[in-house]
Amino acid sequence: MPRKLVLTVLDGLKPAMLERAVALGRAPTLKRIMEAGAYVDDCVAAFPSVTPVCAASIATGVGPDRHRIPSMNWFSRAESRYVEYGSSFSASRRFGVLRSLTDTVYNMNARHLARDVPTVFERLDDAGLRTAGTTYLMYRGRHRHEVANQTPLARLATSTVFRDPVYGPRELFYADLFASRRTGCKGQLGMPGARDQHTGCVGAYLVEHDLFDFLLFSLPDNDTWSHRNGPHAQVTSIAAADRQLERLVHAGGGLDRFLEDHAMIVMADHAHAAVEQRIRLDAAFADWRVARPNGGRATDGELAVCPAQRSAMLYVLAEDGRRGRIARAVAAARAIPGVDLVMWLAAPREAVIASDRGELHFAPGGDLVDARGRRWSVDGELDAIAARVEDGRLLTPDYPDALGRVWSALTCPTAGDVLLSAAPAYEFVDWGGVDHVGGGSHGSLHASDSLGALLWCGVAAPGGELARDAHAQWTLRDVLPAILDHFGIARG
Repeated sequence: MPRKLVLTVLDGLKPAMLERAVALGRAPTLKRIMEAGAYVDDCVAAFPSVTPVCAASIATGVGPDRHRIPSMNWFSRAESRYVEYGSSFSASRRFGVLRSLTDTVYNMNARHLARDVPTVFERLDDAGLRTAGTTYLMYRGRHRHEVANQTPLARLATSTVFRDPVYGPRELFYADLFASRRTGCKGQLGMPGARDQHTGCVGAYLVEHDLFDFLLFSLPDNDTWSHRNGPHAQVTSIAAADRQLERLVHAGGGLDRFLEDHAMIVMADHAHAAVEQRIRLDAAFADWRVARPNGGRATDGELAVCPAQRSAMLYVLAEDGRRGRIARAVAAARAIPGVDLVMWLAAPREAVIASDRGELHFAPGGDLVDARGRRWSVDGELDAIAARVEDGRLLTPDYPDALGRVWSALTCPTAGDVLLSAAPAYEFVDWGGVDHVGGGSHGSLHASDSLGALLWCGVAAPGGELARDAHAQWTLRDVLPAILDHFGIARG
């Protein structure tokens, strides 16, 4: 039987900041894991590089074209309403706090995440492995869990908002809302600043009682800290996360003994970039009839505007003159200061990326090979994404895995008609009027917030230990196959 496996998702972990924390002696557990295994400093996020999209890609091993989670804020054409996963409390209030919480806690997994794409928990549950997870956006598994009533906060929440059961891993601990066992750990309803400690407490309990073969150990507080203080302040929050990892391995007898029985993967879902200026899409589209939040459904409009930190989406809602309206929306978006890239489908099998540097048309299949080994045909200005061609290979270092990520995002069935990526130092103001100017953010196609850390040790793969150079370019989608290989489960 392979070693038990812990997948730690350290939200927003920027490689340079991890390296600084290790060099300063602030992250001794992470340092030991790096030394015992392998480290990748350029694992590519999904696009948009916001947490719901990236979490879905980690959990399913596919992009948004297949898992169907398009962004943090998006418009459901089927229900004629906005979906808001909690960009900010102010944004949730605009759409209705109850509606936002229901979408985030229930609908994201039960309705929005594609049913035909199994999660890591479902794959491992089906193989008879003991699965476990702490508070993480993607928790869907095969085991039914009723709402918890183990703390006063939980009883208040479940008596007023959260009443329905969910399906998750065998052992599920989601804030104070769902708890498969009485651990004595308190999650403060998932409030920032308390989430990592809850994960550490639950993880230690699970190790002490030998309750898992696979554990998703979620450490999200680094992301909140980075939004507030900027990416270059991460040493403090990485050190706090490291203490929870230390708590986990201490329960197993210390790191050396723990690694005898456990393999470890630690990864970011995305990185963070500093934010200095804001983009207001409401002002840019003031002459359009923009659909407004109005309880559950949106008011009538010809355009839905969906800002999501350093990315955004535009949905053309009026069907008459649709192509002309998309062209108008593209033209308006390209004129907005701070918008770096504008992306849309010119035809079912042709996409366009436009910037101040030019316009690039591309489609799957062709003579050029990207770093992931996929083939593309391109026409137009490579400068649009600062790309170059060397020996038949398409290189896009400023926008890693650019064509693959944009194609997946544009062909997601729930995505907007026009996608936007902010320039470095810019962020889109959300529906609640909130931004992170003076702090950090993420969501764009740019390398600054798209390249996260990935490290592992003891992860078995066909032919032996998983190697750092197993991929020319690592992405979030590569982690699930590595987990399946570790447990000897077929990928198909």
